[in-house]
Amino acid sequence: MSAFRNHRPPGHALPLAAAWLATRALMLWLLAHDRLAPLGRGGVSREVRQLYFHWYGVLSQGAFPVGDRLWQYPPGAGPVLLAPGLLPGLTYFTAFVACTLAADAVIAAALARAGLRPGRSRRGAWLWVLGLPLLLHVPLARYDVQVTAFAVVSLLALPRRPRACGVFAAAGALVKVWPALALIGTPRGRTTRQVWTSAAVTAAALLAVLAAAFGGPFDFLRQQSGRGVQIESLGGTVLGFARHAGWPGTARYQYGAMEFVGPYTGAVAACSLALTAAAFALVLLWRVRARHWTSATPYDAALTAVLLFTVTSRVISPQYMVWLLGLAAVCLTSRHTTQRPVAVLVVAATAVSSVVYPGMYGEVVRSTWTGCLLMLVRNGLLAAAAGWSFLRLWRSGPSTAAPHRPAQRRPGRAGAGRGGHTPDSRRSPNETVTTS
Repeated sequence: MSAFRNHRPPGHALPLAAAWLATRALMLWLLAHDRLAPLGRGGVSREVRQLYFHWYGVLSQGAFPVGDRLWQYPPGAGPVLLAPGLLPGLTYFTAFVACTLAADAVIAAALARAGLRPGRSRRGAWLWVLGLPLLLHVPLARYDVQVTAFAVVSLLALPRRPRACGVFAAAGALVKVWPALALIGTPRGRTTRQVWTSAAVTAAALLAVLAAAFGGPFDFLRQQSGRGVQIESLGGTVLGFARHAGWPGTARYQYGAMEFVGPYTGAVAACSLALTAAAFALVLLWRVRARHWTSATPYDAALTAVLLFTVTSRVISPQYMVWLLGLAAVCLTSRHTTQRPVAVLVVAATAVSSVVYPGMYGEVVRSTWTGCLLMLVRNGLLAAAAGWSFLRLWRSGPSTAAPHRPAQRRPGRAGAGRGGHTPDSRRSPNETVTTS
């Protein structure tokens, strides 16, 4: 009977699949017409057509782009950028978009499948399917969807396959570092040991393989350290308003982004790094103090950590919103999540981001009042989401922890410890777990 109650007819997924097809067709149309002024005059697709394709040529020769100031990615990004070359009969650009759509479909399918389990919801799948098009065609011309797929699959694998969770998180972290933060909320004890051990082993093995296969795998560290304050970051918003108060700085293209140059930019960048370190310390403090775990806690902690990392970063590119949408969608697959209002703020910030880039990016570059106000709204929404996310996560942990009580033996259950089922072994995976 339980199997019958949990069954969903095949038609149950049809509206979601239809929405995915319709929205992705629209995104493809926008990408095909991105030379129009409101869509960026070709700037969105140029990164794949020229920069990614150039890196593909270098990587094909068995080396990372050593000395290239634009190459600021961990060595795992190499195989992702080489993957389009495996698709025969397509140009690099077309194959890259096809790979991105495939990763997008994997995310949607994983979220939809997770939503069918007891205590779960399909709101997460709907948020991803309808939320990603808010970024217009930008996600199709960046490889952040592929990175997000690693993080989403990692988190969704945690309840049943903790070792697989660690493997996917490690692979994602080698492509872009942030998926490692998906492991910050794993339940204490055996689960954490399994996840973190598999992640460490996977990362070491993949690094060894990449170091043997390609030259210069760690040159990205030198380029990453030279980055300044991007105009779309929180610090960049402060400097944008400072220009109206007489600050003499300007915006310049460097390290693959528009960054502010001028007096005090170094101090602002250092402040951003200090805030990132402080945010990471706060998340670690939550983990040390937390005693109250639910099935949604790992998801909520991952969203909180990445939000704090994003808001305090020296760089907040439009495609970073892909990460946040993916993690917010994972949170909404659980009916126990504390992050529903945070997900609303993430969606709102995503919508504003599409206005900022590509539509009115020139206003942001020139720090006009319109551009400054747009960045104030977008980054204000992200800052509010990060603060609210951490507050709700914190309140769900140490402040609401119930006292630990030993399990009471029931009459006639003396044999449970030897081959029988203890109360803990029969607990639903969606029930609250209190740790000590």
